[in-house]
Amino acid sequence: MTANEKIFPRKLAPQSSARMVETIYGCKWSLTVYQLLDEGINRPGEMVRQVEGLTTKVLNQCLKRNVEFGILEKQIFNELPPRVEYQVTPFGEKFLAILEQLENLQSEIDLYQSS
Repeated sequence: MTANEKIFPRKLAPQSSARMVETIYGCKWSLTVYQLLDEGINRPGEMVRQVEGLTTKVLNQCLKRNVEFGILEKQIFNELPPRVEYQVTPFGEKFLAILEQLENLQSEIDLYQSS
């Protein structure tokens, strides 16, 4: 090897972000939750009522995971009965934009494969 040759290290996938995307797509309810939030439905009880087959237990697991990733934030109101609402964080907005780009890419792939 000469002095002018450059050695490139092996390129690795970004671990945290790749795992986040995999986890979100692996949860069959996360995309539905984002759709509900986009429609202004941000309370867990209303989410469960609006989506057939969604249980409170599964929704709470999904919401917790999204809060841990920083995609959603949980707001607890000091009221009786207690009221909880979820909203997308600024980081979550960036993440959702990436998911939208992935959906657009998939549409292009589907179009290409069908022709």
